[in-house]
Amino acid sequence: MNTRIFEALSTRLGEYWWTPGGLEPSMNSYLNPNLHQDVGVYTQELAVTVPEPVHVRKGIFSELHSKVSEAGIPVTATHFDLQREMLWMGNYTGHVKSFLGPTMAHYSSFQVHATDAIRHIQSLDTGVLFLSECNLRCYTRGGLVMFDYRMEEGADMHSLLMTDNMLLMGGLQNYVVEIDMNTLQETQKFRVEAPGVTIMRQTNRFFVFGHPSGKVTLRDLRTFRTQKFDAFPGGLSDFDVHGNLLAVSGFSSRGLNERFLMVYDLRMMRAATPLWVHVDPFFVRFLPTYTSRLAIISQTGECQFCEPTGLANMADIFHVNTNGHFLTSFEVSSSKQALAFGDSGGCVRLWSDTRDVMFNVYSREPCVVDAQPQLAWNHNLQPCSPIPTAQATPIFFPVCCLQVPANKEESPGYYNHIPESPTESDEEPLLHTVPEKYRKVTIKYSKRGREDFDFKHYNRTLFAGLEPQIPNAYCNCMIQVLYFLEPVRCLVQNHLCHKEFCLACELGFLFHMLDLSQGDPCQASNFLRALRNVPEAKEMGLILSNCEETTGTVELGRLIQRWNHFILYQLFQETQEQEDPRAYRTTRSSSLGSSGDSVIRELFCSEVENRSPCLCGIETVYSSLMLLFNMHYPNSQGESEKRIKEHDFAEILKKSICLQQRSHTWCGNCDKYQPTVQTRNIRRLPDVLVINCEVNSSKEAEFWKVQAEYAFNKSMQKTDQDQRHVWIPATLKMSLSKSQRLEISSWPEGWFYAAEQAEGASLYDLVATVPHILDAGAGGNLVAHIKVGETYHQRKEGVSRQQWYLFNDFLIEPIEQTEAAQFDVSWKVPAILCYAKRNYHTKYDLRSEFQHNQSEVKSDLYRTQKQSKTDATFIPLTVSEMPQAGDLVGLDAEFVKLSEEEAVLHSDGTKSTITPSQMSVARITCVRGQGPNEGVPFIDDYISTQEQVVDYLTKYSGIEPGDLDATVSSKHVTTLKSTYLKLRFLIDAGVRFVGHGLQNDFRVINLVVPKDQVIDTVHLFRLPYKRMISLKFLAWYFLGLNIQGETHDSTEDSCTALKLYRKYLELYQEGGNHYVMKVLYEVYDKGFQLNWKVPDSDMR
Repeated sequence: MNTRIFEALSTRLGEYWWTPGGLEPSMNSYLNPNLHQDVGVYTQELAVTVPEPVHVRKGIFSELHSKVSEAGIPVTATHFDLQREMLWMGNYTGHVKSFLGPTMAHYSSFQVHATDAIRHIQSLDTGVLFLSECNLRCYTRGGLVMFDYRMEEGADMHSLLMTDNMLLMGGLQNYVVEIDMNTLQETQKFRVEAPGVTIMRQTNRFFVFGHPSGKVTLRDLRTFRTQKFDAFPGGLSDFDVHGNLLAVSGFSSRGLNERFLMVYDLRMMRAATPLWVHVDPFFVRFLPTYTSRLAIISQTGECQFCEPTGLANMADIFHVNTNGHFLTSFEVSSSKQALAFGDSGGCVRLWSDTRDVMFNVYSREPCVVDAQPQLAWNHNLQPCSPIPTAQATPIFFPVCCLQVPANKEESPGYYNHIPESPTESDEEPLLHTVPEKYRKVTIKYSKRGREDFDFKHYNRTLFAGLEPQIPNAYCNCMIQVLYFLEPVRCLVQNHLCHKEFCLACELGFLFHMLDLSQGDPCQASNFLRALRNVPEAKEMGLILSNCEETTGTVELGRLIQRWNHFILYQLFQETQEQEDPRAYRTTRSSSLGSSGDSVIRELFCSEVENRSPCLCGIETVYSSLMLLFNMHYPNSQGESEKRIKEHDFAEILKKSICLQQRSHTWCGNCDKYQPTVQTRNIRRLPDVLVINCEVNSSKEAEFWKVQAEYAFNKSMQKTDQDQRHVWIPATLKMSLSKSQRLEISSWPEGWFYAAEQAEGASLYDLVATVPHILDAGAGGNLVAHIKVGETYHQRKEGVSRQQWYLFNDFLIEPIEQTEAAQFDVSWKVPAILCYAKRNYHTKYDLRSEFQHNQSEVKSDLYRTQKQSKTDATFIPLTVSEMPQAGDLVGLDAEFVKLSEEEAVLHSDGTKSTITPSQMSVARITCVRGQGPNEGVPFIDDYISTQEQVVDYLTKYSGIEPGDLDATVSSKHVTTLKSTYLKLRFLIDAGVRFVGHGLQNDFRVINLVVPKDQVIDTVHLFRLPYKRMISLKFLAWYFLGLNIQGETHDSTEDSCTALKLYRKYLELYQEGGNHYVMKVLYEVYDKGFQLNWKVPDSDMR
């Protein structure tokens, strides 16, 4: 309950209220001296001592722990965190504290408001909301301010209510404010009865508002009609709602607690028999486990459990020992296993019916750090103090500070608290060491799917992320790396071939989406579909099963390195098979493709010479191409007890490139395999040097860690920059001497290199790193650090600059260059490094022209030859019907299901989607939007698939088994690539697509269409913040058509959408936007009346 309600409605509580001047005299007589016994030195850690151990009996609530935050200052709000095992409390002076788990260990403590009391607390995924009289503030769980929203003058807020991405705020004024949490803007105000609203609850059907006058108002979420109950004449103290039951407690006209609850049946909208109880009800909460049990709490600490439709039993009463104080707040955890009580003496008590209590069914681990040591003032840090002190004073580190080793002398480096191995240690890596932005991100699905998810919260840039909730999306990080290598991007965007599952083509289509997107995430589903159909990918183990992805048992570091080798080789093969000689030319005007060379070869291939001398004196020499190099580390066998020696990264890289290894090689002279030492020498350097780090065991991880410590100790003597966990240099100087010997060295930043370049040396800058993030709680993930060049910023932002970014699926965040090179192997293990020759892209023609193969697409659209029987569902365009900019095209797509969704059913009956069902496009139809043949399809393609379909969704798609099999189908079956190119041609021509729910269609098809080329009837016929109306209902209401009978048909749906758009234009021309809104209100009234079902007979 809120403090203002206490002041207004409870005269008894007013006697024991706290004021800024101190404790009221009437309150002092109730203070229990035992409360302050056995209190530690740390005054903020006051705890109520329990004389005897508490034995919790299963099913019977008992006190587990209690803590005093600030003695004598009333607790005004308590809240169980909905995402983490934490309990929050706020007090009368605006201070808040949080406690961890059933032991109530202190987590954070900070001041939210200087003077006003905390009236309501609400946890979010990213932070916690705190409501005071005229402020709404959001803080991280560690105490950092995220935003501060001030109310208008005179506001007196009391309660919050979260609904999807909307927040309702109510108080002692005649309105309830709705705030969009994505934009932090007020969207609308609901008028309520004076004097206002102090309590708000929600069910699946109603908003329920409690008024200080004693009334309860229900607002229907569908019809927005209201229903009022006059519960108590003297005012409300509390109410709760569960299912179809509403239970209300309140006061008589004389201001005394009534010893009964008003119970209402929301199905019949009438009062049931009042529930008489044996305590003075001040707080009421449902505890729905097996039954709809009610917890009824009095201010003096008496608690009673009973059924809302039964009789209260005296045996169900227990007592909270408040030490003479009054209860001022009460909260129930989402798991219904824990109760929290706050009192006027500043104490918070945790009760539970089980020792192993969980606040939530599923919780994320909080960011917890190890306990910090107490450092004596004679510690080495004493000289750093700006103020000399005569006496030794103990230093206490705050709760949320960095880890410090207990004894620096025990370890060779300051940061020697890293686990031995990132992949094979017996102890799991500490979850709290993983920063939030590096953790695996997931899309939270609401009833409307992903539409309510706030992607902008994770990406404030204009670059596009990639969605992770599709099979084999582990390679998203490397897709981004390839995209930001501009010659690769241009190469694949200009590449087009007839091969159905060509990864170069699909990458080109995907990169085109990333080009067009303005910060919205894209799906790589078509590319991953092609990847699953490449036999070599399956042979290399790159296609994960559903079990492997969900259990997180795959070693992602090794997997992405294999994928890296595969994709470079695949692009090399596919682009060499069919490459346009005009696509890339060097500044010397020689074609890279004219003599068998390819762009991939020029970019990534190193020419190496391999020598294998035999014992007989014959030396075998052969040349080969290397697309990338694997790191090889010194063999430390026999030196396990010694410290690892210091090595320069350039030295290790040189030995990895010019590798010497023992092997058995066939000797033609000896006619048998002979032992030999094989030596590899490089003869040509690539433009982009790709390195697989091969940190796959504890030995390699330890080597990286120790080398980073050596580098850090050196950097402390040269620079003030934070170089912790950095071993790799930002720039390498590489050259081939006249004797063809490779020379590699680190190059300091800012050094002039023209003279070195004249000698044949080249500078290679770090442009991308891909680390494997070890997160035991989430199963681990892969991210990329990428240095985004000037041309990308110029296209997206209109400015020329370079900037490093973190790409974690759809999370994109700018970072410093040092962070890209930091690898704390306890949680961040290097997998792939990319160095690019400085100014390497200047010798490439970086124009992207997707026009050279459009003649084939046109011929497919304008077929004039005699149609076969399978083409009877559409008529191809004629030459005179060539699409022009602004032409209307009706479009609809049907889909089949390749996998079922994975969801979790919570104890309260709600469902959370973990992984959505995987959909595949099965049919695409385009109809003419004008001309004599308006409404006639010119594309009606059924998309063939080699993947297993788990559900054809025939009722909604009209697709029957066999329709997608080209060998038996009577439909016009074609490849997805063929239909995709037709749609790309229409988009480039500037046509405007008309359809119903096109956003989802384009997303699954993998198309980004400019907004001015999309006319979606689902938005044209929708009121703001109201439900979307089905095409079937709109067709019945406006057109008198009864569509989608037994099954859906994409031709019928696309034609109907065109007709609805024409109808919308008529309504707009008749009375403008005001008239359209008036008609839509009538549509919604009719829809609510019919429950949005189309009647059998004409009832319009």
